[in-house]
Amino acid sequence: MTKENSRLVYSSEHGRMCPECKQPVAHCHCKTKNSNPPADGTVRVLRETKGRKGKGVTLITGIPLDDIALKAFAKKLKQLCGAGGAVKDGVVEIQGDHRERLIDELKKEGWRVKKSGG
Repeated sequence: MTKENSRLVYSSEHGRMCPECKQPVAHCHCKTKNSNPPADGTVRVLRETKGRKGKGVTLITGIPLDDIALKAFAKKLKQLCGAGGAVKDGVVEIQGDHRERLIDELKKEGWRVKKSGG
């Protein structure tokens, strides 16, 4: 096996290694990049059931925050709604239909908010 075909996956000294920047995961440069899709200045709130066996999820897209701040803000929104959720690819998912409550909270933050998807 040549050196170009091998890569360090785990080090007993540092633990897991990032495959992109080849640094320990705790000091990875890749996760600091803002991977959120570009926003048009409008935060959209919609309800979706597709692919969730009929269970409704409220999706929030277009929040102009980086990944770390977005996760903290999502935690605040989940606590406000008393529901679980996740952040996936810059989209905040909150379990259940909480559109009205979330729209009010997002407007308090000073963002332009639209109810989207029916």
